[in-house]
Amino acid sequence: MRRAIGDAMMTAGSALTLVLALVLLDDRVRDQIGAVVDPRHPSAALADLGHRVNQIAAIVAVAARSQSIDHAPLVIFALAATVLVLFMLRT
Repeated sequence: MRRAIGDAMMTAGSALTLVLALVLLDDRVRDQIGAVVDPRHPSAALADLGHRVNQIAAIVAVAARSQSIDHAPLVIFALAATVLVLFMLRT
């Protein structure tokens, strides 16, 4: 049970790190996150949250794809490093 919670926290942390990196790098993602987290209209933001989550997911996917195409060698290196770290942690 303890390991499952740790794995879930690691997965959530990885996803949060990815979103934060995209917020820092891409203006489209930053605009969408800013539109969802609008302190002036909290009830409207909550009512429209489901639609915004779908929009954000789509924009994050497009931004990640665009960044990965622009920086293909770095993406290949990061993927290989991730695989090696996973093999290292398994043994």
